[in-house]
Amino acid sequence: MNRSWIIFVVVLGCSLVMMSCGDRENVIPEADTAEDVAQLGGFGPASHTYQLAGPLVPRDTTMVTAWDIPRNPLTAATFGDSESAEQIRRGFRLFTATPTETPRLTPSGMTCGNCHLNAGQRELALPLVGAAGMFPEYNRRAGRMFTLEDRIVGCFMRSENSVGATNVDGEVVAPEPDFEEVAALAAYITWLSSDDLVGQDPPWRKKNRIVADALVSIDQLDPEQGELLFTEHCVNCHGADGQGVQVGDKRAGPLWGPSSWNDGAGASRYYTLAGLIRYAMPYLNPGILSDEEAQHLAAYIIAQPRPEYPFKADDYQKEELPIDAVFYKE
Repeated sequence: MNRSWIIFVVVLGCSLVMMSCGDRENVIPEADTAEDVAQLGGFGPASHTYQLAGPLVPRDTTMVTAWDIPRNPLTAATFGDSESAEQIRRGFRLFTATPTETPRLTPSGMTCGNCHLNAGQRELALPLVGAAGMFPEYNRRAGRMFTLEDRIVGCFMRSENSVGATNVDGEVVAPEPDFEEVAALAAYITWLSSDDLVGQDPPWRKKNRIVADALVSIDQLDPEQGELLFTEHCVNCHGADGQGVQVGDKRAGPLWGPSSWNDGAGASRYYTLAGLIRYAMPYLNPGILSDEEAQHLAAYIIAQPRPEYPFKADDYQKEELPIDAVFYKE
C-alpha cells in the first residue's frame, strides 16, 4: 500500500469519529434472535460481541461498535405494525435525521443524535433510556413543572433554534407540545424507557458532569488554549470552521454559526458543554481530555458566534442564574 493511500485511509477514519449516529442511514440486516438485535447498529452486526453498560452502548467503543443502536424500532424483530408502533418509528427517524424529517422545526443543522449519541443510548453521552419516567419534572430554567413534551419543545426552541422558523408558506412556526413531531419523539423516548421504573432516576442519568472540585472559574477559562485543543482533537470531524465535515451520508453537527444551537440552549453554558466534551468526545476515543482541557475547549466553542434566543428574559425568574450561563449576563 503506497503512502498516499495510507494517509487517505487515516484521514477518512478520523473524519468519522465524532459524527453522530443521527446522520446514518438505518439500513440494518434482520436479526434472528433478540440477542442479535441488541448487537445491531448502523453498520450492521458487530464483528464481535461486547458487554452493554446496562442497556447502553459503553462509552469505550471501537469503529465497529460506536454506531450500534441496541434498541432500534426500525429493525426490532418483535416490533408490530400498530399505529403506536409507527409513531415510535417516526420518533426514531426524527431523532436520528431531524433536519430532514422536520425542516419546519429545524432551522439549525443539528439532529437530536448529535448530542444524545447512538440514538440516545450511549453511556455518558446524555442517554435518554429511562428518562421518560422522570416526567413531569421541575425545570429550574422555566420555574415550573415540565412534561416530557415540554422538554422536547424546549430542545426544538433552543438546540434546534426553532425560534422564528418559517414553513414553506413563509409562516412563522414555533413548536407546541401537541405537534405531531413532539408526540412522536415522546413516543420513542417513552419506548426506550419502557423497562425502567417510573419516578426513579436511572443510575446512568446526569453522569456526564464535571465534579465541582474540578471546575475552572469562569475568569480562568482560556479560549485560546481551547482553540489549540480544537485544532488537535476536533477539526477532522467538525472542520476548522466548526460546521462539520461531510463524509458520505454523515456530517458532524455544527458547533457555531447560524446552523448551530442558539445562546439559550444548555450547550451554551460552559460547564454543561464541557461535561459532554469531557465524557463523550472525541467520538471514538472519549475521555482522553482532562476536566480542565474540556472546559477550555468549551470556552472556545462558546466564544464563537451563534443565533440569539429572544426569550432569555423569561428564563430563571424563580431560580438563581447558573454562574456559567454567560449569555444571560450581557
